[in-house]
Amino acid sequence: VLIGKALVEIPPKFAGRPPVNPKARTEAANGELRAWTGAQGLAEDVRYYGQWMRDEAEKRIGHLYPKATLSDGSKATVIAWLWARTVRSPDPAAKGAMVPLVTSYMLSTKEGRKAWVEPVIDSEAQDGWRFEVRTGALSRDREAKLKEGTKAARATFACVLTGATIGGAYIDTEAQAGRSSTRLIALVADAGRSRIYLDASDTQLTAADLATLHVAANRDVMNIPLQECRGTFGSNAQGRRYCFRTFADYFTDRQLTALTTFSDIVSDVRQRALENAIEAGFENGGESLAEGGSDSKAYADAVATYLAFAVSKSSTRSCSLAIWETGMGRLAGAMGRQGVPMQWSFAETNPLAGAGGDIAGTAVSVAENLSNLGVGGVGCIKNLAAQTNSFAEEPIVVSTDPPYYDNVNYSDLSDFFYVWLRRSLTEVWPNLFRRLLTPKDDELIAETYRHGGRVEAESFFMAGMNKALASMQRAASDEAPLAIYYAFKQSEAGAEGTASTGWSTFLQATVDAGLVVDGTWPVRTEATNALKANINALASSVVLVCRKRSSNAEIITRADFIRILKREMPAAIDAIRKAGVGPVDMQQSVIGPGMGVFSRHAKVLEDDDSAMSVKTALALINRVWEEIENELDQAFDAETQVALAWFATYGFDSRASGELITLTTAKNTSDRALFASGVFKDMKGKAGLTPREELRAAWSPAGDKSLTTWECVQHTARVLNAPDGGSEAAAALLAQMGPKAEEARALAYRLFEIATNKGWAAEALVYNELAQEWTKLEDRAATLGQTGRVASPSQGAFAFEENN
Repeated sequence: VLIGKALVEIPPKFAGRPPVNPKARTEAANGELRAWTGAQGLAEDVRYYGQWMRDEAEKRIGHLYPKATLSDGSKATVIAWLWARTVRSPDPAAKGAMVPLVTSYMLSTKEGRKAWVEPVIDSEAQDGWRFEVRTGALSRDREAKLKEGTKAARATFACVLTGATIGGAYIDTEAQAGRSSTRLIALVADAGRSRIYLDASDTQLTAADLATLHVAANRDVMNIPLQECRGTFGSNAQGRRYCFRTFADYFTDRQLTALTTFSDIVSDVRQRALENAIEAGFENGGESLAEGGSDSKAYADAVATYLAFAVSKSSTRSCSLAIWETGMGRLAGAMGRQGVPMQWSFAETNPLAGAGGDIAGTAVSVAENLSNLGVGGVGCIKNLAAQTNSFAEEPIVVSTDPPYYDNVNYSDLSDFFYVWLRRSLTEVWPNLFRRLLTPKDDELIAETYRHGGRVEAESFFMAGMNKALASMQRAASDEAPLAIYYAFKQSEAGAEGTASTGWSTFLQATVDAGLVVDGTWPVRTEATNALKANINALASSVVLVCRKRSSNAEIITRADFIRILKREMPAAIDAIRKAGVGPVDMQQSVIGPGMGVFSRHAKVLEDDDSAMSVKTALALINRVWEEIENELDQAFDAETQVALAWFATYGFDSRASGELITLTTAKNTSDRALFASGVFKDMKGKAGLTPREELRAAWSPAGDKSLTTWECVQHTARVLNAPDGGSEAAAALLAQMGPKAEEARALAYRLFEIATNKGWAAEALVYNELAQEWTKLEDRAATLGQTGRVASPSQGAFAFEENN
């Protein structure tokens, strides 16, 4: 709700006003005038006071972050401290020593900058061991071993002294009894253009211990008990909480000291901004921001709100769940996923060092978002229960992003941020922060721990979602569709086909509310770097386009439903592909035309006259889609059909030539034709698909006398990712394909599905990227065709010649 207010409600109140901070007013008085449009003036104040907050914090707690002394005696700013959790070894031979739980000994995996720590057994050291930082070259096997750390398996480690197994249950028992601790592994310091990794020192340990003297009162403030819930304590799938009992336990003493200091300074900033706003010409006093004011008091509240977001956001980096990314040489905060997973080795950032997690930098990112906002009319954000919302104004246009069944525990995860926002903003937004934690009981998700079991949780979700969607349907405009965002991937395979409880339950509520699903379209909302690492991640949020179902909707049978699906879905699927929907989103998108058929009818009757469920309908839709794809396979040229069948079974592996002869005979072609085309390699007794990197560089569709769809796809993928190729060269190939181009697009989608089902992630990513680029390549190919220029391959490089 507060984020909504910060995006929609607050900026219009102060649109077009210049900043009030002393620096900006001095510049204006000296003739340095500029136009402050939108919320740019407010953003500039957030940036200014964020820097002031950082400078003020350094005066109070800067001594807790000493510089490191280098081998030549010079000083360097420490940007991160790398820690490992420790637990007492269960092996009596270790004599009660605390031993580290380290997931990896590697500090940097960058080529030419490898760095790692090695445990050294030392009777003079604490608990008989210590870490030493090493740098240099590593063999592949040695690096792989170092990446294992002391971890033997999930939540299972080995004692660094004796090799004894340390199991998750034992670690949990020790941690819950308060017998776990931490040990400093290494330091990361700023060496100008690079990071340097240093051994832990007594000076650095003493500074960390100093924070314990500061934190006693602050720890009490954050000693709010963590509730029993999924996804917020370490390896909670096994019911383990490890060392997390209160919110304070998520943070080291130094992190708690820093965050509570920043939070306290937000109040100081509010007072300073109030005084500066009055000096800048705002009316003195007035109503608060929460009361709807827009004068000096409200402006100061606004500045405090945005800086409280900066403190809240920085908590993900200033907690003991942040990690050091060894490949990038930077800190990565918690909440990388929709959960708070356990981190055995963690990174503590320096929030005053100007690196990742720096409070001033976080305030700048808040200011940049604020500055880039398009400020329209004044909006109003309210906190209401969707199930009972009466919609004061009707008709309305609905655009909503509802809960995804049991996929995300929103309120439990919100508490991680809420506790810090509440500490900073209780006086600014008293109604929003009147509770210790966010409310849970009425949250519309199917969470088993709240409702006593899966059946009860699903029943709660269905009942609540039915009420919410029915309320929206009654209030919605007849002229405009309802846009419902959803990003929950189908995953469950059943007797009828693929579906999922999350999707089917939500869609059932949509149909029961009297809505017709007019389409399902992906809108790119997810970071593309995550997609490259995980082919199963949706690239987009899927938008359900819904309209009110006609009161005259007819009833049809199961046979009618399947017949209509087979008639309407091929053209709809073709349109979805042509619209540029990538393969990773296709399964979600084809639900649209299928559910359009299902939901526009009053009922679909099963053979026993019972009403068909949405889950059954989804399975049938996916089955018909699969049949359509199989029929499409038969439309490819014979050589491509052989290649596709081989790929679906063996990938790019080789097999006895006899297996290829069997396939070619069935498809009325020959192995000689496949060898001649370059689709297959003849290995004298064995055969296999020609890998992309071995395909002929000088190939072009125009010069191929027996052009196959398989070649079109593989060569275009090769060229698109080649150092001397790229989208321009790939588009040039496309311009020469003629009718084969559309077949090639369809084949790319098919190959993605096969690779995904086989678990060939790298191969699937190749086809996903190709399919997603296809529309752009077509546009460029059309331009090349109009200018009479096509690609002419020339020994690995593509030059353009006149097409004669």
